[in-house]
Amino acid sequence: MFNVRNWFSLKQTLATVLSLLVAFGVWLEAPPAVTAATLSGGSVSLSDSRPSQSANYTIDFDNVTTSNIRCIKVVFSDAASGGSAPTGLSVTGVTVNASSDYVASLNSWTVATSSGTVQVTDATGAAPAQAADRTVILDGITNGSTGDTAYFVQFSTYNNTDCSTDSVDSGKAAFIYTAGVSVSTTVDPSITFTVNASDSATTFKDVTTDVTTTSTTVPLGTITSSASRSAAHRIRVNTNASSGYTVYIRSTQDMTAGAATISNVSGSNASPATFTAAGTEGWGYTTNDSTLGTGTADRFSANNTWAAFTSTNAEVAYSSTGVSNEDTLIGYRATIAGNTEAGTYETTVIFTATPAY
Repeated sequence: MFNVRNWFSLKQTLATVLSLLVAFGVWLEAPPAVTAATLSGGSVSLSDSRPSQSANYTIDFDNVTTSNIRCIKVVFSDAASGGSAPTGLSVTGVTVNASSDYVASLNSWTVATSSGTVQVTDATGAAPAQAADRTVILDGITNGSTGDTAYFVQFSTYNNTDCSTDSVDSGKAAFIYTAGVSVSTTVDPSITFTVNASDSATTFKDVTTDVTTTSTTVPLGTITSSASRSAAHRIRVNTNASSGYTVYIRSTQDMTAGAATISNVSGSNASPATFTAAGTEGWGYTTNDSTLGTGTADRFSANNTWAAFTSTNAEVAYSSTGVSNEDTLIGYRATIAGNTEAGTYETTVIFTATPAY
């Protein structure tokens, strides 16, 4: 017999079961999709920001998830989301720099490229060592051809080598190409040349000077037939000439007193010779530059090598490059014979310094 009390009991039981089934049905639904964590502190540094130049790109992010990843995907775009690769940009042949530290040994992972996209994958993968300042450095990218326009790196990581599923992290960073600033300056040609005094007892090669010179005089003093007299000048050159300089020497006349002269030594600039023996007239010069630019370069390098003065330029100092405060010692020496006429003998020595640009 129908019992109202039983009916209400059954209804209550059915409601309870239905509630359990609904709850159970909700529990059976697929869990919500896992979204990638958002990276922060993103930056892109270019080794050369000029349009169309080859550059290395250093990509840096913070807030990195320290779990295993098998793919790093870098998309260069003209928009923060979607978009197209910058015009003129090329990632063909890109390599991962060994200094990249997003994960260990990232430069040994496989690199694949397509238009504006670089994918770096490894079947085993690795986990970032820490969450902050993780970098990926991509070498050999050709910059886009348009300057003064913002572009973006769309950066993402995956725990799958298909670079599309099992997302781990994602982030964005902006960068821009800028034309270089043209800078120019002019450096004028320059040379300074000085003839400097030298003290007595200055020694170079086998020469020891007897007198002190000034920058404009060589006061050899009184000479006797029993001994020669010698002196020196220190010539100094500064020049920015790319091919260096040459210093020449000449005299305006023989060593002369009225109609009388002191004979020159037998050697020449091209072929210096031993100085005249005491008691025989002789007047000449030498140099301690052993690397002259013409003829036999080291012709004055041996001891007791002297040349006669002439009225035409003869080389006594040389450099093939620009120099700063380069000194050369020039020696003078005179002897007389017993019958050399009395008098004050004079000549003027002229130096000419010529830079070679």
